[in-house]
Amino acid sequence: MQLVTHAHRRPTVDLSGRDRLPSLTGLRFWAALLVVLYHLSRLVGEIPGLSQTVWYGRSGVTFFFVLSGFVLAWTYDGAMVPAKVFLWRRFARIWPLMAVTGAASVGVWLWLGKAVSVKAVIANLLLIHAWIPETLKGANPAAWSLSDEAWFYLIFPLLMVLPAFRSSRGRLWICFLTCAGVLAVWLSGSLITDTATRVWLLDYLPLTRMLQFMLGVAAGLAVARGWRPPLGLWSAVLLTAAWHLVLIPWSWYAPDALWYGPLHASHLLSTPVFALLVAAAARADLDGRRTGLGGRWSVRLGHWSFAWYLIHEIVIRTWLGVYGRPDGLPDTALVWLLVIVVSQALSGCAYHLVEHPLERLLRAAGPRARSDPRPWGDSDVSVAAGSPPAETKQV
Repeated sequence: MQLVTHAHRRPTVDLSGRDRLPSLTGLRFWAALLVVLYHLSRLVGEIPGLSQTVWYGRSGVTFFFVLSGFVLAWTYDGAMVPAKVFLWRRFARIWPLMAVTGAASVGVWLWLGKAVSVKAVIANLLLIHAWIPETLKGANPAAWSLSDEAWFYLIFPLLMVLPAFRSSRGRLWICFLTCAGVLAVWLSGSLITDTATRVWLLDYLPLTRMLQFMLGVAAGLAVARGWRPPLGLWSAVLLTAAWHLVLIPWSWYAPDALWYGPLHASHLLSTPVFALLVAAAARADLDGRRTGLGGRWSVRLGHWSFAWYLIHEIVIRTWLGVYGRPDGLPDTALVWLLVIVVSQALSGCAYHLVEHPLERLLRAAGPRARSDPRPWGDSDVSVAAGSPPAETKQV
């Protein structure tokens, strides 16, 4: 099976090099930071004002799912890549670092005297743990989203040959139906009385999260064909911020344990907001506008964001296991700072010493497209997806 059989008009802006859409790479850092601050608030302790704003920061995962679909569609649209080559690239992209950080996480669990399920670890390594509630967080809790991504990768070649994705009217219907779908999923929570089951079905199950990926794919193809989102980048940023601020008073009147509380809504109803943000950032790069998101350090931190996503919770857990939760605001703020600095430093090392070299090694050893000059071409497309390089359009 070939991934795609249709071509599109190339952008007139010269976006050669590894980070062709640098603002998307920069946004990866901010989405990862949202998740990190969410965990710090909930696990370590609250910082008044800031913690309330990021209390539902796990919605950053929704951003990554939308971004993953967008960038994969942008990268492989018009390409002739066998499905086995695509899937091997995706495996090389996410599995090595997942396995290494999973081993580190299990080591920390055992060091802290916690039991570790062998079944859950195996399910984690096979990337099927999000399908099974009892294995969801068996090795590295943060890695649940990679099980969802693995499912997205499996269906992506099929999505790209569906006629609906290949016409503007079809993509418009897909956008409408996926947005209606996430609303329907949220409303379906009223039918599930068991809280644990509802959380798994609505927040973790790959079939539920697939709608977010599909919207990203449709948006990526639309922007590749010249579509201009109705909002500019900074208007989309303000909309995203406003959405998270709305969740604060929402939580005052509807506890998270209720199906209509902001917990599920933050993951599901943020889907169209993040799709607009991603599309607006990509459009700004294509138009050659400065966004403030594509600087050297923004891109570098964006590259590290996948590792940061997988490592930060391990650092938090280790600190809490040794020292416990801090008392008082000054100590809490200090622990926040230490966790951010240490986990970010470890993430930079993991990217340069583990993630990137192992990905290159596996890609070089695996199947390649007939005219692919560099088997590691789209190396930053993942749950923390980044911008595709130039040569993937020519495969």
